[in-house]
Amino acid sequence: MRENGQSRTLKAILGLRGMILNGDLKPGERVSELLVAERLGISRTPAAKALIQLREEGLLDSLPAGGFVVAKFSQLDASDAVELRGTLEALAARLGAERGAPPAITDRMQHCAEQMDAIIAAWEPGADLSEHIRWNDEFHDLLLQCTQSTIIRRSLERIKSLPFAAPNPFTKDLTAQSPNIRFQLMLANDQHHSMVDAIRNREGARAAALTLEHARSAWKHMRSTALEPLFTYSRP
Repeated sequence: MRENGQSRTLKAILGLRGMILNGDLKPGERVSELLVAERLGISRTPAAKALIQLREEGLLDSLPAGGFVVAKFSQLDASDAVELRGTLEALAARLGAERGAPPAITDRMQHCAEQMDAIIAAWEPGADLSEHIRWNDEFHDLLLQCTQSTIIRRSLERIKSLPFAAPNPFTKDLTAQSPNIRFQLMLANDQHHSMVDAIRNREGARAAALTLEHARSAWKHMRSTALEPLFTYSRP
């Protein structure tokens, strides 16, 4: 099957994340479109988009004269970023429940979770998880819409520029190396279903607690896979 532009860009993003998180690219090392394209076997257009995306995620820093270098950060930096995102998403879930999220939004969230259920059910080792990532991203975007608050949305967009604060920090390498990835995906999606249920039932405290635990669970998984070499560095 021929890859479309979106899937090529996602392949580039996941591949570049993998090179950084697995230590193939070291903190402070310069990264170019050509390097990414050659190492991942892709064209320079998706490589350029991946560089911009990872700069927005905080994994790359821009150089004053142009170009990018791998960012330097500590495990505490990453943990704080995940906690900030989880706290704001928990606030979004609580307010969505208390204010009454539009049914069209919660119905779409439920649809996203069901699509991820189907992908997880059919999952085999080495499977491409790009569709799962797409549905997961949409679910988290819809969670922000539950509050109908531009303040919370803008705040979360800023936080997502910190290392590891993106809703799904997966890489193809990490998913391939993790022997319990299917269990982790099932657990995360069960939390998605519970979050939707709590928001629909106007259970603000439950929605907030589930959402914060969801963010913390993802961080625990990432920390236990292949991140230790990355955290030998600290941001100056």
